[in-house]
Amino acid sequence: MKTIPDISFQDADNKHSFECLNLTKFFARIPEITDHNPTQPHRIHFFALLIVTDGNGTHQVDLKDYTVQKGSVLKLAKGQVHAFQKNAAYKGFLVLFTENFVMNHFSKSSINMISHLYNYHITSPISENEALNHSFIQELTEELRNSNDYARNNIVASLINLYLLRLEREFDQQLPHNNAKNYTIFIAFKNLVEQNYATTRNVKDYAEMLTITTKHLNEIVKEFTLDTAKTFIDGYVILEAKRSIVSTDNGFKEIAYEIGFDELTNFTKFFKKNTGVSPKTFRTSVI
Repeated sequence: MKTIPDISFQDADNKHSFECLNLTKFFARIPEITDHNPTQPHRIHFFALLIVTDGNGTHQVDLKDYTVQKGSVLKLAKGQVHAFQKNAAYKGFLVLFTENFVMNHFSKSSINMISHLYNYHITSPISENEALNHSFIQELTEELRNSNDYARNNIVASLINLYLLRLEREFDQQLPHNNAKNYTIFIAFKNLVEQNYATTRNVKDYAEMLTITTKHLNEIVKEFTLDTAKTFIDGYVILEAKRSIVSTDNGFKEIAYEIGFDELTNFTKFFKKNTGVSPKTFRTSVI
């Protein structure tokens, strides 16, 4: 049965929790990869930075295609589903690092500031800064070429941390700094949705889990997404449904049940209401 492959981190020598891959070399060995097809949707259990240094193309993140070009960086968070373009011709680097790497080497304050690490719902995954990308890759590759590997993990982590913070600063006005308490509640809500979306889509249930009123929850979610809590919940359910429709050969009844619908007709109505097309039409249009 076809399912979304879950890809865990494994570097070339199993000694580190990060890796920097040359995209040209990586694309060349895609036919040799046996555990999954990188050009088909697959869920990663680590973080990745796709940095383009020349050329252009596309990259799919959670079933949405993003245009990448010289100067682009695409930030991929742990748990996201992505796919490389078939026959991609652009050049650059793919920087991979694990959650343990983040927890062991990033400060708590940095983790909270770098929103895309865990809160990719809030900001766009793509940035454009050729100069910043160039200086980061240059420092990183120089460090990895250095024969003296003393404190390498710490130095690499510092470079990645600094790079991500500088990227984040460019979007400072878009980030939620005005109410730290509300932001904490919003993140807790987001995490609860990811854990319980197949069990409940009821805003009242999430408000009770957070011990706040539904009105207060709606106010908080609107503050950070400009949408209601119900819209946020339904959007996440639709995302998971699309992931399953595109990346598995499961029947629609099975998919409906997996994401919390007892009846296929209810799932079909819900999907069409939120996307404008039926699950069958959506599957046909993207495969």
